[in-house]
Amino acid sequence: MTRTRIDVTSPGAAAMRGEIHRRTFVQEGTFLAFPTCFPGATVPIVADEGRITALDIAADGTIHGGTSGRAAHLFAGLFAPSTGAIFDIGAVAGADSVAAVCCGAQDFAAGVNGPGGGRVIARKLQDLHQGLIQEWGFTHRPMEDLGPVAPGERIVHAVADKSRKWMVGASTGHLFVVDLENPTKVELIDSLSGAGRLAVGSQGGVFGLDEGDCLWRFDPASRKLARKAIPLPKGNWGREPLVWSRATRDGRLFLADSDGRLFAFDEGAAFTDLNARAPLSPVTTMAATPDGRMFGFCGREMSRMFCLHPATGEVRDLGMAVSIFQSRRYGYEFADSLVGPEGQLLFGEDDDGGHLWMYFPRMSP
Repeated sequence: MTRTRIDVTSPGAAAMRGEIHRRTFVQEGTFLAFPTCFPGATVPIVADEGRITALDIAADGTIHGGTSGRAAHLFAGLFAPSTGAIFDIGAVAGADSVAAVCCGAQDFAAGVNGPGGGRVIARKLQDLHQGLIQEWGFTHRPMEDLGPVAPGERIVHAVADKSRKWMVGASTGHLFVVDLENPTKVELIDSLSGAGRLAVGSQGGVFGLDEGDCLWRFDPASRKLARKAIPLPKGNWGREPLVWSRATRDGRLFLADSDGRLFAFDEGAAFTDLNARAPLSPVTTMAATPDGRMFGFCGREMSRMFCLHPATGEVRDLGMAVSIFQSRRYGYEFADSLVGPEGQLLFGEDDDGGHLWMYFPRMSP
């Protein structure tokens, strides 16, 4: 991956450095880049296996996620009240990427991909002690391989439904579900070409990109799939994978098109054109804070963070991610995000030796 370098010895370098810093690095809120380990007790996931590409959060606040690279790992992390640890659950045999992780009440399931296609891996949620100290160990439990969705098909994305009873996913050829209360098999629902991320609406429907610039809608309880259920607003769809935010407190979702235009969606209502656009395209991940602000990353190789105020449609370019705590680290690309148990945002770094980045936003005025 190409990185931009600055010649600090050139004429006027001091003034240039100040201007570049003002424009480049996040000046609002605080980032903390956390390595994929328990510092002082365990080692991080190997650098070329550590691109964090999937995240979800369990009811107790434990983060579960997955990495991609030369091999794929599953991990769990907890940061409150005084734990501050990420535990490498282990590498998944025959897998090189994790497309999604979905947490239920007692178990979680992950959609992984490898040379043979996509499979679903299930396991008990990782128990991380509240107030972990470095002399304590971790509980190791086996992973269960539920097998492929369909021969040769890769998993595109999956989400846990509103009840956290079902994992709903899309492969390159099928819509499928997994029972998160008893994850023993993959149930195929219908033929469907997955494209981009899925999202859960305010009334419990699961949505994904369909043909003809439309969304399909799936009801996990009734197993009913409605094709071309909702037309997408006028935009540029299909050039980049569909990117949704996580649902806000009132159930609204935010959606970005291939040009970075932003829309709001409330199931049962209609799309709202926010007349807003991210500073760069494509948008790679978004998450909303409890007060309604939405934060995301946009652009390739050197992504920039932005903030959307939905009430006004104002979008602010906040700059690139940098953490100055423990060791200095710059964040270039991010693949998934969510809201933590205390309102902080968590972003999965899609880079070698990826860190889990925690962002503490400035308080809303």
